[in-house]
Amino acid sequence: MAKSSKPTQKPNQPAPTISKQQPAKAPVQRPTSDVQRPAFVSRLERPSTDSPADPLRRKIFWGVAALAFVVLVGLSFGSGINEDDKFQVDYSKKLVNWYGTFGKDTAALNIPQGNMHLYGGFFEVVTGFANKAFGFQPNELAYHTLRHVGIAICGGVTILCAGLLAQLIAGWGAGIITLIILLLSPRFVGDSLMNPKDIPFAMGYMLAIYNMAAVLARMPDPRRWNVIGLIAGLGISLAVRAGGLLNFAYLFMFAGLFLVLKNGFGAIFNGKTIGRYALVIGGAAIGGYVFALLFWPFALQKPLTNPLYALQKFSDFEIAIRVLFDGDNVKSDRTPWIYPVKWIVYTIPLAALVGFAGCILLLPRLLKKYQPLWIFLVLFAAIFPVAYVIYKKSNLYDGWRQLTFAYPTLAVAAGLFWNELAQLFSTKKAIQYAVYGALGLLVADAGAFIVRNPQIPYVYFNPVAGGIGGAFGQYETDYWGISIRQGIEWMEQQGILKENMEEPVVIATNMLFPMRQFTAKYGDKVRLKYLKWEKRCDDAWDYALYPTRFVDGSTLRRGYWPPDNAVHLVKANGTPILAVLKDNGRNCALGMAAYKLNDYEGAVERFQAEIRNVPDNEVAWMNLAQCLMSLNRLDSAKVATDKVLDIAPDDMQASNLVGLYWLNKNEGEKAKAAFEEAVKKEPGNPGAWYYLAIIAQVSGDNETAIRDLDKAIKASPGFKPAYELAARIYEGMGDAARAQKIRAAMPK
Repeated sequence: MAKSSKPTQKPNQPAPTISKQQPAKAPVQRPTSDVQRPAFVSRLERPSTDSPADPLRRKIFWGVAALAFVVLVGLSFGSGINEDDKFQVDYSKKLVNWYGTFGKDTAALNIPQGNMHLYGGFFEVVTGFANKAFGFQPNELAYHTLRHVGIAICGGVTILCAGLLAQLIAGWGAGIITLIILLLSPRFVGDSLMNPKDIPFAMGYMLAIYNMAAVLARMPDPRRWNVIGLIAGLGISLAVRAGGLLNFAYLFMFAGLFLVLKNGFGAIFNGKTIGRYALVIGGAAIGGYVFALLFWPFALQKPLTNPLYALQKFSDFEIAIRVLFDGDNVKSDRTPWIYPVKWIVYTIPLAALVGFAGCILLLPRLLKKYQPLWIFLVLFAAIFPVAYVIYKKSNLYDGWRQLTFAYPTLAVAAGLFWNELAQLFSTKKAIQYAVYGALGLLVADAGAFIVRNPQIPYVYFNPVAGGIGGAFGQYETDYWGISIRQGIEWMEQQGILKENMEEPVVIATNMLFPMRQFTAKYGDKVRLKYLKWEKRCDDAWDYALYPTRFVDGSTLRRGYWPPDNAVHLVKANGTPILAVLKDNGRNCALGMAAYKLNDYEGAVERFQAEIRNVPDNEVAWMNLAQCLMSLNRLDSAKVATDKVLDIAPDDMQASNLVGLYWLNKNEGEKAKAAFEEAVKKEPGNPGAWYYLAIIAQVSGDNETAIRDLDKAIKASPGFKPAYELAARIYEGMGDAARAQKIRAAMPK
């Protein structure tokens, strides 16, 4: 007997239940979170336009990613050592001792110089123990090479995560373009060779952001590896810098947005849904925080308060460093709001710059086509840190290196634009090829710079700034002294430095730490002297290595640097970034010695001899002017002073000497005008404020005199003459108590 047939039904769709007592009714749709969703919600789940199984693009992606690791690690072997690494290396040693003694050696818990204890120790711990395992010491080049390889690996991971984020959003094509843009970004590549602060932090930042998106995209069942990656990213970023707390804020913000947008507001009252999110997101946050504490002894002492304390201390960073911006040497706490924006615009590849702007223009299209929350995440992660430091008027220096972590997300945005632009013309191959050609042209300049300057690509400026040649004298170039290595290598090639030297060589520099590492192998045959650029005549030397850092921008632009006694220049794309100087007769140092002994005639003779050899030595001209002033040869002193101001118009001492010249000529108004001009150039000029106070006192204006002396003391708390004059003025005014208080505050 044939079996009765059953009504067919679609797979995974239950048949409606029919009551025996009532006629059949159509199934009732319940108002669940899966019903009547807005189009926006469905786009949260829309797959990328590229197939994840696309074999060719997938292979290209991983090939470029592998190439990035090979290039960065390979270049790291030839990089110089940055001057700030002295703090990192010291911290690394102290961290190794803290862990090695199980906390008995507490030196890592409080490091006043550089406040290194306020930084997480992830990179320093890992590389510190690796160096210890290999037996490398800080005075060996291998010690620093290992650190540089570690930084390069961090840079490679950062590039990979940026590419994966672009792939997650828009497919393998976007991922490939993002990888290429980052691999051909000279600033990022250069920092990935030797920057142990900003590159490991960027790695943690991008690990967290990519895995944040990957985890949320698959909620409530994310991949295990993405959860582990999220924990690692959160932990590493906080275990490098207190600013890593930003990633935790991102996580909770975007997890909350994703939960509500995908499931509706009712999801927050659904115990099962909210429980799953709390388990995954909360667990990742706790795991990341604990991870960070394990690599940060200072935070481990007070886990809930010390990370916040460190963050606050960095927000209130008070040390002002002299920086070169828009041709002016200014203090880092007085830079204009546009400082980080201009640095970024001038130093990233044109492909990234045009791509980021294009991403903003195509934003409506991108939001419609791809997961809008991830587009928002990328833009937020790129823009918010820059906007925040502008809003907070943060103390920035050395370009935008403190914002390096935000750049990979900017590159992702650029990758999305170029990929989408190519997709727009997918049916018109000629135009599509033109798009790829334009992309290639816009990264060509940056790529060529890396090829031409593999040891120091971080000094790159793009064509918008006129290249590094256009930036010379306008912006800092080698602010970390990376070119010291190339200077030492040249001296070795010339036989100036060699094994078994018979006579010691004395070398002066203002980048002492990298110099020590590259000359340690010569032992006491190389004697190093730390001399600031403006103090390079304070001691005798045979050779001196000075990058452009701390040289007045006006001196650079006027062609007075490198000075006439330069015997070799290290250049980037033909622009000098470091000068190797050779001394002739030590006249400048001997002149300074005579000047300190009040032998003004002898000093004049020596300084004049120096000037005959090196006509553009503004230090010799400056000290000659002071000696002539002391000998009351005022007109000759004025000639020497004018020469100083021709070479270095912003020289503070020379500006003061002009005022002193007129003061000695009994031209009070001209002296006052000269000192006022001096404080316009440099508000922190204690000498000018002091002499303005004297002029005000002589004219009977004690109130102005006191105000000017307060400014002198604020500019230089150790300037004793200002305290003495203020005390005498108060005594003359009959205020003995105030005078006594001033003298009590005077430094010993």
